[in-house]
Amino acid sequence: MSRVTTLRRLAAHEGRWMVSLGWWVARRRIGVAPGERALGYAGAQAALVYGLTFACVVETVGLGVLLAGKAVVHEVMLFVDVYTVLTVLGLQAAAVTRPHVLGAEALRLRDGARREIRIPLERIASVRYDLRFTKERDKNGDVAELAVGGQTSVTVELSEPVVAVRLLGQRETLRTVRFHADEARAAVAAVRAAMAARGGTPEGDAVPNGDAVPDGDAVPEAGGAAVRQG
Repeated sequence: MSRVTTLRRLAAHEGRWMVSLGWWVARRRIGVAPGERALGYAGAQAALVYGLTFACVVETVGLGVLLAGKAVVHEVMLFVDVYTVLTVLGLQAAAVTRPHVLGAEALRLRDGARREIRIPLERIASVRYDLRFTKERDKNGDVAELAVGGQTSVTVELSEPVVAVRLLGQRETLRTVRFHADEARAAVAAVRAAMAARGGTPEGDAVPNGDAVPDGDAVPEAGGAAVRQG
């Protein structure tokens, strides 16, 4: 990938989280149409983000006092500190205003302003509550983890392998997608209900005699579905 393309992608990402700040103040969400269900995930990182924001504000005030007699340096550091505070808040704003979205046709999984994974409901083989702490990323892996606070809580097994595009354009073939939802069990139930409404029963939700399979039971890894950059 060329340096120009990389810079363009980074600039687009900056623009998205800046826009998210405005939508956050307005208490509105991006890309959630009437009739679609928003599945929030920002709650797990809220305490960390607000704590970091407070620390940045304290640092800004402290440096302002220390550099009061050095106008140029003071202005430069003030700009850097204010931009840092906005960046941290933009992380939370992007997560709040860009929730996961469950529609009648597809499940759209988001990672703040970084990317979006669109999975048609008919391509979901199974979905289950599955609390995990994220692992070091495997370069040869086929699993996408959209973690919040270092954890995921829902695992979606797909019926076909897919090629996913990351923030800087890297492509990866996926067979499983794991993500976090603040109300994970409710999210799983909502996805299963949407699949049932389309006439499909996700693998692992029922067995031939009609007995439900517990959410924690392991199921074989399947394939993947269409993934696109957010």
